[in-house]
Amino acid sequence: MSALAERVRALGLTLGFERVGFASAVPAPRNAFLREWLARGYAGEMAYLARRVEQRIDPRLLVPGARTLIAVALSYARGEASSRPSERDCRIARYAGGADYHDVLRERLDAFESGIEALAGSPVALRSYVDTGPVLERAAAARAGLGWIGKHTLLIDRALGSYFFLGVVITDLALPPDAEESDHCGTCRACLDACPTDAFPEPYVLDATRCLSYTTIELRSAIPEGLRHAQGDWVFGCDVCQEVCPWNARAERSPAPASPESSALRERLAPRPELAAATLAWLLALDEDAWRNATRHTALRRTKQRGLLRNALVAAGNRADPAHREAVARHADSDDALIAEHARW
Repeated sequence: MSALAERVRALGLTLGFERVGFASAVPAPRNAFLREWLARGYAGEMAYLARRVEQRIDPRLLVPGARTLIAVALSYARGEASSRPSERDCRIARYAGGADYHDVLRERLDAFESGIEALAGSPVALRSYVDTGPVLERAAAARAGLGWIGKHTLLIDRALGSYFFLGVVITDLALPPDAEESDHCGTCRACLDACPTDAFPEPYVLDATRCLSYTTIELRSAIPEGLRHAQGDWVFGCDVCQEVCPWNARAERSPAPASPESSALRERLAPRPELAAATLAWLLALDEDAWRNATRHTALRRTKQRGLLRNALVAAGNRADPAHREAVARHADSDDALIAEHARW
């Protein structure tokens, strides 16, 4: 391993990332699976995934002369698991209630880029992404040795589990690649069997159109009636496949030590009190202004107020609590046809 690579890795860890790895920018054969996945219709309404496909497959098209992918990871695992019993009557994916991870990682990646150029001692081509560009982050992270892609299609690290965010820096620096991690899922099917909507047609393949993280966040139209009961009390995202993963159970029993800087970043990502205590009654009463105030600078903005209300109505129907009847009935008279239909359901 070159001295420069070790200095770059040390810089990333100093900035709070818990994993830093290197991979060749030459596209991996597995990247081509994106074309097949899109052809199967598994992207649903996420039309943006079908744009710039060739750049997603070959990162060298994003940075001319690119030679290395630098993958970084930051864990957000903390506190009560989102799918465990609680006094609340609705659930939000555990990553979503705190500061928007795009902003937190973007800030650190900007500093990382500046530091890399200083370490290189000469101008360097650099471009970084946090789930916002035509980059296959999980594939890059797997090639960089940060973990392996599990049967639920998420990256798993033996110490951190799968609760972490990923960022990728594409650069023309030549840094020796790290060894890839082997697959440690074995014969385990916990994630596949626990999925409430049967969103995995086969191991390592996700049909996003059946995934609650898609239907409650990315989907802008009506949630298919055949999936509504399976949504249960989820109102934003879903953590079921991660909650049942033995590797996450091990990570919770013996959490990997975090540096002071990564601990500080985790605190920024921790759920805000009002969102950690969210209830269906509160969500059903939220107007646009209240929603904006409650979700400012969080990933919950992704679904918009209309989508969150739609999701809350489905959850209320599944809970069948008479206390919500009046609020649901009020929305059944909404001028918004989407909201009215979900309330009537």
